[in-house]
Amino acid sequence: MTLEFPVLLRLIDERSTAFRAAVASAPSLDVQVPTCPEWTLFDLAQHIGEGRRDWAVTVAAGPAAAKSVAEGAPGAPREREALLGWLAESTEQLLDALREAGPDRGCWGWWETLQSPHTAGAVARHQLQQMAVHTYDAQITVGDPQPLPGEVALDGVEDFLSTCVATASAWPHEPAVIDFHACEGRSWRLSLSGDGARSARLPGPGAVPAAAQAFLSVRGTAHELVLGLYDRIPVESLEVEGDRRVFAQLRAWDPDA
Repeated sequence: MTLEFPVLLRLIDERSTAFRAAVASAPSLDVQVPTCPEWTLFDLAQHIGEGRRDWAVTVAAGPAAAKSVAEGAPGAPREREALLGWLAESTEQLLDALREAGPDRGCWGWWETLQSPHTAGAVARHQLQQMAVHTYDAQITVGDPQPLPGEVALDGVEDFLSTCVATASAWPHEPAVIDFHACEGRSWRLSLSGDGARSARLPGPGAVPAAAQAFLSVRGTAHELVLGLYDRIPVESLEVEGDRRVFAQLRAWDPDA
């Protein structure tokens, strides 16, 4: 089961608050973000605020509309206290739009609908992961990285596989199967072939038949798995059994290229 819609909204708000706390504690907004080296902390904050505002208008536009942009919205202010207020307002605009839409209303989404629908609920689920990972980015920038909350991280592995990876585009390498095992007791299987990529929840590491073992097994805490999938930590940080090249190929794969 995925997280319930009200829980997603609560966690988006919590991660957004944690993001602002990191920004508030930074010695400078011009410090470089180690996990996004092309950005300063101000750039990251600007991305967060503008992105949440754009998703707010996209959700509000409904199922018949394409991606929307928050035209005429105020830009990110350079003064810290004003920036923090702008970020809080950006989050509230997104949450208001999601509450008004409800989880089942259709809206635009950039992902294929093979495993993740184009609904406000799916947007909320992925927005939580965006906020969670970027909050980690902000926290590591100020020297205080915190693990993703457990329920956020567990849902984050599944969201990444079903939203960011699932595709009908052909896998350009030899067919492969990757199993992801979270130390918290949840497991997933990703199948990659000429038919694309599909993921499925597994009963658990001990319940996988020997004849169905994967080409590659990746194990870590859910927090570590999410950071590995989003390329925030090196594969060496995870327990990997099998051909590591397959995981490197997955992280480098762009189905739209």
